[in-house]
Amino acid sequence: MAEIKPFFGIRPRTELAPRIAALPYDVYSRAEAKLEVEREPMSFLRIDRAETQFGDEVDVYAPEVYRKAHDLLWEMISGGSFSRDAQACYYIYELEMEGRAQTGLVACAAVDDYVNGVIMKHENTRAEKEQDRICHIDACGAQTGPIFLAYRRNEVISSCMQRAKQETPIFDFVSEDGIAHRGWKISDETMIKTIREAFAGISQIYIADGHHRAASAVRVSLMRREEAKKRGEMADGSHEYDSFLSVLFADDELRIMDYNRVAADLNGSTPAEFLEKISSKCEVRENSVMEHTCEGGICRMERRNVPCRPQEKGCMGMYLDGVWYELRIKEQYRSDHPIDGLDVSVLQREILEPMLGISDPTTDERIHFVGGIRGLSDLQRRVDTYGGVAFAMYPTSMAELFAVADAHLLMPPKSTWFEPKLRSGLFIHAIDE
Repeated sequence: MAEIKPFFGIRPRTELAPRIAALPYDVYSRAEAKLEVEREPMSFLRIDRAETQFGDEVDVYAPEVYRKAHDLLWEMISGGSFSRDAQACYYIYELEMEGRAQTGLVACAAVDDYVNGVIMKHENTRAEKEQDRICHIDACGAQTGPIFLAYRRNEVISSCMQRAKQETPIFDFVSEDGIAHRGWKISDETMIKTIREAFAGISQIYIADGHHRAASAVRVSLMRREEAKKRGEMADGSHEYDSFLSVLFADDELRIMDYNRVAADLNGSTPAEFLEKISSKCEVRENSVMEHTCEGGICRMERRNVPCRPQEKGCMGMYLDGVWYELRIKEQYRSDHPIDGLDVSVLQREILEPMLGISDPTTDERIHFVGGIRGLSDLQRRVDTYGGVAFAMYPTSMAELFAVADAHLLMPPKSTWFEPKLRSGLFIHAIDE
């Protein structure tokens, strides 16, 4: 059963929260990160990406970069930009995007639950990406970026969170991208006990986003345990390093956006030949609407091609040679298998590999992944500019994500895109007492 613990939160002063809060470290290139820190010198990005404090000649992964991250973090804490709660608390983090809010519980998840499979994974991780955050967490002695977890809705937890939200927020602001961020603290001992016991009755928690951050936090914890063992100390799971910073959302709070694909070329086919190949696997129709137009006193109905945003599973949009098409996967190519039945799996298995020669999407430079937040216009722009073909996907569902994890399987790369993104710097968990 899940152990979800309160912790001694390190939080920015209320008036500084809008300036400190930063998008996750891995959404920026080095140049973009540097520009963002120049724009907002208090951005937590200067800690998450401390290479912004050095010239480009300094390697991103140099030891002095991680030492700088440590120094910047603890200077801000000692200087009063952050405060640390004297009591172990839960916190609430609500994000609102385009009128839709999602509310999560900020807490610490047990490393042992990750190791023992109570916390379920659905993606592989890459060692080189893990190592960066291992060095960052280890150097800072703190977890600065929360892992995005999900669980099946529990009414007791939801009720407690709703009551807590009646109190005064500890921060409430709108970031530059229009996302509203609000937070509350849960310090009532009875409510903390109720929430903790409710999670103890939940058998599975799922990583929605942040597999590399989770794996890195666990690795640092296991390193701390080994160090403690050498000192002759008892490893009983009670230390701060035995848990990792998380924000947990009920499944019905979350929205997964589409994660789309653009292939750089047609693998030697003409658009007409490629369309014929597609027709062998999918029902194909031009995506158009009838419009009423009037010109010079003459009115008529005309058909106009429009972008295709798929409305159900088994349906994809395709932009090819200036035209949007709706593709419906033929029944014989669908599957009830948790992995094989995913639309992204069908696309890879039936189209990308046999027709476009893209056998390994993790390494093939001819395939590009485009988050749904960029919109269909971005897919069209890429194809119009560089050629190739774009596929607009129907979003993977939370039920599909849970089914894959429950079956101890791994999703294809780039299957899920979550929005809005959790901000770093609003909650920090120190792991060294």
